[in-house]
Amino acid sequence: MNLRGIVAVSGKPGLFKLVGQNKVGYILESLDDQKTKFTANMANTKLASLEDITVYGEDEEIKLADIFANMAEKDVAIDPKGDAAALKTYFGEVAAGYDQEKVYGSDMKKIATWYNIIKDMPLFTEEAVKEEVDAKVAETKTDKKSKGTVAKPANAKATSRTSAPAKKASMTSKKGV
Repeated sequence: MNLRGIVAVSGKPGLFKLVGQNKVGYILESLDDQKTKFTANMANTKLASLEDITVYGEDEEIKLADIFANMAEKDVAIDPKGDAAALKTYFGEVAAGYDQEKVYGSDMKKIATWYNIIKDMPLFTEEAVKEEVDAKVAETKTDKKSKGTVAKPANAKATSRTSAPAKKASMTSKKGV
């Protein structure tokens, strides 16, 4: 599951995809059907990446990606606006060992809502980016090894030595030196 680039914005409902960054803030695109774009100001907007979110556990914290994986495995749709007791029971099944005193019903509703937004997206079924990065690193290492044995083409220019560094400009004024 690849949750990289998907963020929750404080004060705004739903989830957003991080598209880019400019001088003012982050450019975000909503994941709903409207696909609206806006700029979240860095100074006063808090972003939380779904990849980094954890839920309080009795022994240790539970990653949100693990909870989503359990929800996908269970394959039972839960209505976040439905019965609170049913939601609490369902959340106990998908996030076994969560701290019942620290995790509120509103947190459970938010996680169920987020899952309903991303469950049909291709990002949800992709593998984590770490595996892709490891593969790219291994590929570049093999490329470096093979570059030493590759012959240069006949029409390649000969490399020349680099010239001396440019002289520094004098910062003294011409008057009264």
